[in-house]
Amino acid sequence: MTRTPQVVVIGGGQSGLAAGYHLRRLGVDFVVLDAQSTPGGAWQHTWDSLHLFSPAAFSSLPGWLMPPQPGEEYPDAGHVVAYLRDYEKRYELPVERPVRVSGVHREGALLRVETDSGAWHARAVISATGTWWRPFLPAVPGRGDFGGQQLHTVEYRRPQDFAGRRVVVVGGGNSGAQIAADLAYDAQLTWATQRPPRFLADDIDGRALFDAATARRRALDEGRTDTGGVASLGDIVAVPPVREARDRGLLKAVPMFSRLAPGGIEWADGTRADADAIIWCTGFRPALSYLAPLGLRVRRGHITTQGTRSADEPRVRRGHITTQGTRSADEPRLHLLGYGDWTGPASATLIGVGRPAREVAREIAELLRG
Repeated sequence: MTRTPQVVVIGGGQSGLAAGYHLRRLGVDFVVLDAQSTPGGAWQHTWDSLHLFSPAAFSSLPGWLMPPQPGEEYPDAGHVVAYLRDYEKRYELPVERPVRVSGVHREGALLRVETDSGAWHARAVISATGTWWRPFLPAVPGRGDFGGQQLHTVEYRRPQDFAGRRVVVVGGGNSGAQIAADLAYDAQLTWATQRPPRFLADDIDGRALFDAATARRRALDEGRTDTGGVASLGDIVAVPPVREARDRGLLKAVPMFSRLAPGGIEWADGTRADADAIIWCTGFRPALSYLAPLGLRVRRGHITTQGTRSADEPRVRRGHITTQGTRSADEPRLHLLGYGDWTGPASATLIGVGRPAREVAREIAELLRG
């Protein structure tokens, strides 16, 4: 059976749902293909203690404010999963699951989306799979020699699993700080970072971060100098558990080690520390392998999008950084949504994905009218 909606959205997490909301409002025929068996995207796979940086009202998708979670100023991941599930139902978004996409191909005037349940044909595709499914592990010498347990952020769940053990947490971003704070009371913690941790001021949460990202977007749109956005404020949001562990003196970072040994870690000066486990909080890369058949240009893991180069090498015009887009520079029928600042400032956040999702839907609607 040939299935030919006008648009196929790949990914049923927050970005895919935001795209679906705006496509529905514009009367576009679309389907959302989600590899997960239940709603909630990557939020249903996080560690137990994870909470949002922002109150519910500042963590919402377009159209419907997230309801507050009783007893919690900052909702936990379970509350986000429930919100995404209810959002999908509220707007009757046509999500097919579980459907795993294996490839996107050109086929004349259409794009063919191959899946484990057959092929779909569409005039446009929105890739909204995020990064959670492609964790990044750095090439540290000796990593294969280490005799203990190694895991990435995606595999960590709770501090009780490491009680009394010697644990090294690697990474100076939010995930590294939060997991280090989680482990600081029950494990023998070593927190290794590339540079000294940069904590944001205690009164800054996701609301201020969204304002910073919005101000940056406005400056770029108006051709003014880049404000630096969230990165100019620091790397780590001092959410209550991080702030408490820091204030107790339990979050003391050490410089990044130079190699792993069978029983632990080593620095360049010969200093060693024993370890039973290493948790790599070292980030992610876009999960885009299914786009390989299109032969798109890729630079440092980022597909080249319309109006921009990669986020760390932006195009400069008259001394200013140009705004970034979502449309593939090599395939105008393909948009990428929610992968980070290179697809729109703050687009990887719940509240930040709404604006680029609206722009994607409008641009695709224009394409379909053409």
